[in-house]
Amino acid sequence: MAHVLSRTVLMTAATLGALVTASVAQAEDTACDWTPDRAVTVIVPWGTGGGTDANARRLASLLEQEMGVPFNVVNRTGGNGVVGHTALARARPDGYTIGAATIELATMHHLGLAPLTWQDATPIALVDQNPASVVVKADARWDSLEALLKEAKEHPGELTASGTAQGGIWHLALAGMLQAEGLPPDAIRWVPSQGAAPALQELMAGGVNVATPSLSEAQHLVEQGELKALAYMSDTPNSNLPDVPLTADLLDSGWTQSAFMTISGPGKLPEEMTCAYANAIEKITQSDEWTQFKASRGSEVVFEGPEQTAELFSETDQQLGEVINAIGLAR
Repeated sequence: MAHVLSRTVLMTAATLGALVTASVAQAEDTACDWTPDRAVTVIVPWGTGGGTDANARRLASLLEQEMGVPFNVVNRTGGNGVVGHTALARARPDGYTIGAATIELATMHHLGLAPLTWQDATPIALVDQNPASVVVKADARWDSLEALLKEAKEHPGELTASGTAQGGIWHLALAGMLQAEGLPPDAIRWVPSQGAAPALQELMAGGVNVATPSLSEAQHLVEQGELKALAYMSDTPNSNLPDVPLTADLLDSGWTQSAFMTISGPGKLPEEMTCAYANAIEKITQSDEWTQFKASRGSEVVFEGPEQTAELFSETDQQLGEVINAIGLAR
């Protein structure tokens, strides 16, 4: 069974036309003319300076321009995202609290971190999506993902990889790929790290054989010739490194895996508020300002509305739940 979680909507003329049509239809079906008349709090469950924080802050500034009130970003960190996601889900559903809900909202309950699930919040829009990559040192003996997986199959447990903490998204991306290809999910052993940057340093130093961060996080080292990218866990080429092979094409399973960020509201956010925010965010993602910002970060422009974002959360919850169980981290 193909494990395909890449639901990226690239901003082409055709897709923009479809999105606009969908928004018009949605506006006709629902009163989407709600607007906030005072400041809105934007909860970010992760620390300042990271990708989620940067995306949330830029989007908040553009929402201020679009909706005419302040959007104040508040970082609520702790518990591997539990603190901030819980604060978001349990906030009053009055339209004055939204937040940057990330993929961890679909995995934390499987890991036993909290009983919270994505259904406790209200998905509004997908605004950021970064597929994992498979990178090795430039002088590594593998020139293809197929060669790497062949060695992992023949010598399970001898190769090591890193990219994030145990049970983090880049760990699950690798374990899920191995499992989807019929290998034990620990055929390449995971070495926990504090994030992609230290994992890439460890890779460069020869401490691990493989790293699986987002391709944008490894892009600079790949372009400098320090690393080589064996694969991009997506079904759509990366515009900055378009020659990196896609796992959707390489693998029999079609496995793809991305980290993603949504704008979501508290549980039971009224439909007119959900719709109003989705329409405002859709308009922003079509703007030159947002396009330039995403390009500066090496990321593609993406947008999906409430229904599609809920589907993405649901599919991720099910598929990564299976991976978490397979690697023995389910609680």
